[in-house]
Amino acid sequence: MSPGNTHIYFASDFHLGVPDYGSSLAREKKIVAWLDHISINASEVYLMGDLFDFWFEHRYTAPKGFVRLLGKLAQMSDNGIKIHLFTGNHDMWMFGYLQQEINAEIHYGPVTKEYNGKKFYLAHGDGLGPGDYSYKFIKKIFSNPFFQWLYARVHPNFAFGLANYLSRQSRKSNYEADAKYLGDDKEWLFQYCVELLKKEHYDYMVFGHRHMVLDKKIGNSRYINLGDWIKDFSYGYFNGTDFELKAWK
Repeated sequence: MSPGNTHIYFASDFHLGVPDYGSSLAREKKIVAWLDHISINASEVYLMGDLFDFWFEHRYTAPKGFVRLLGKLAQMSDNGIKIHLFTGNHDMWMFGYLQQEINAEIHYGPVTKEYNGKKFYLAHGDGLGPGDYSYKFIKKIFSNPFFQWLYARVHPNFAFGLANYLSRQSRKSNYEADAKYLGDDKEWLFQYCVELLKKEHYDYMVFGHRHMVLDKKIGNSRYINLGDWIKDFSYGYFNGTDFELKAWK
């Protein structure tokens, strides 16, 4: 793929569904306007987790809403734009519905890619690096097929109500800390990148999850956080030569 036709976009943490229907809908329309704009030259789009504040696919049902976003992604996919969806800590329960309906490639963990000689390490970012042991334990339970099977037996009215309540509580306690850089010694993703680079070189290590816009050099590599679409409306763009962080106005 030559620099002339390599146009790859990255975004994360839409958290559609919160804090209420009206606010979520307004945010969804902004996201769709951005997707419509980048469709002019996009070859691939990476949506890197927590697109939805909660998502769980039962066997015959999927969450209500988000039809504007899903319809736009389906249209882009039909037009030949490759759609990548990463599961985040809020929407890890994607079991095939979006893969089937919008022909998206679902990523359940970190992936590595190379474009025009530039190496990318891509992940949502939750549970990586040292520390955060309580979340890592919870994630093992949430990602366990047996517990997923049990949860799928619960009626969606209760299952979604409980999940939305827990999500709101988590956001109240963690959002402010997630939206600011805590220093190299306290940043688990920064430490994860440092260790990663000891084993292999990457030009760009791109994450979501932290709700902050960050472009930090580590040697001749760059550690990038994409920010969110709650306050930043930010995204990443690779033009075949370099990676930029931008904001959608």
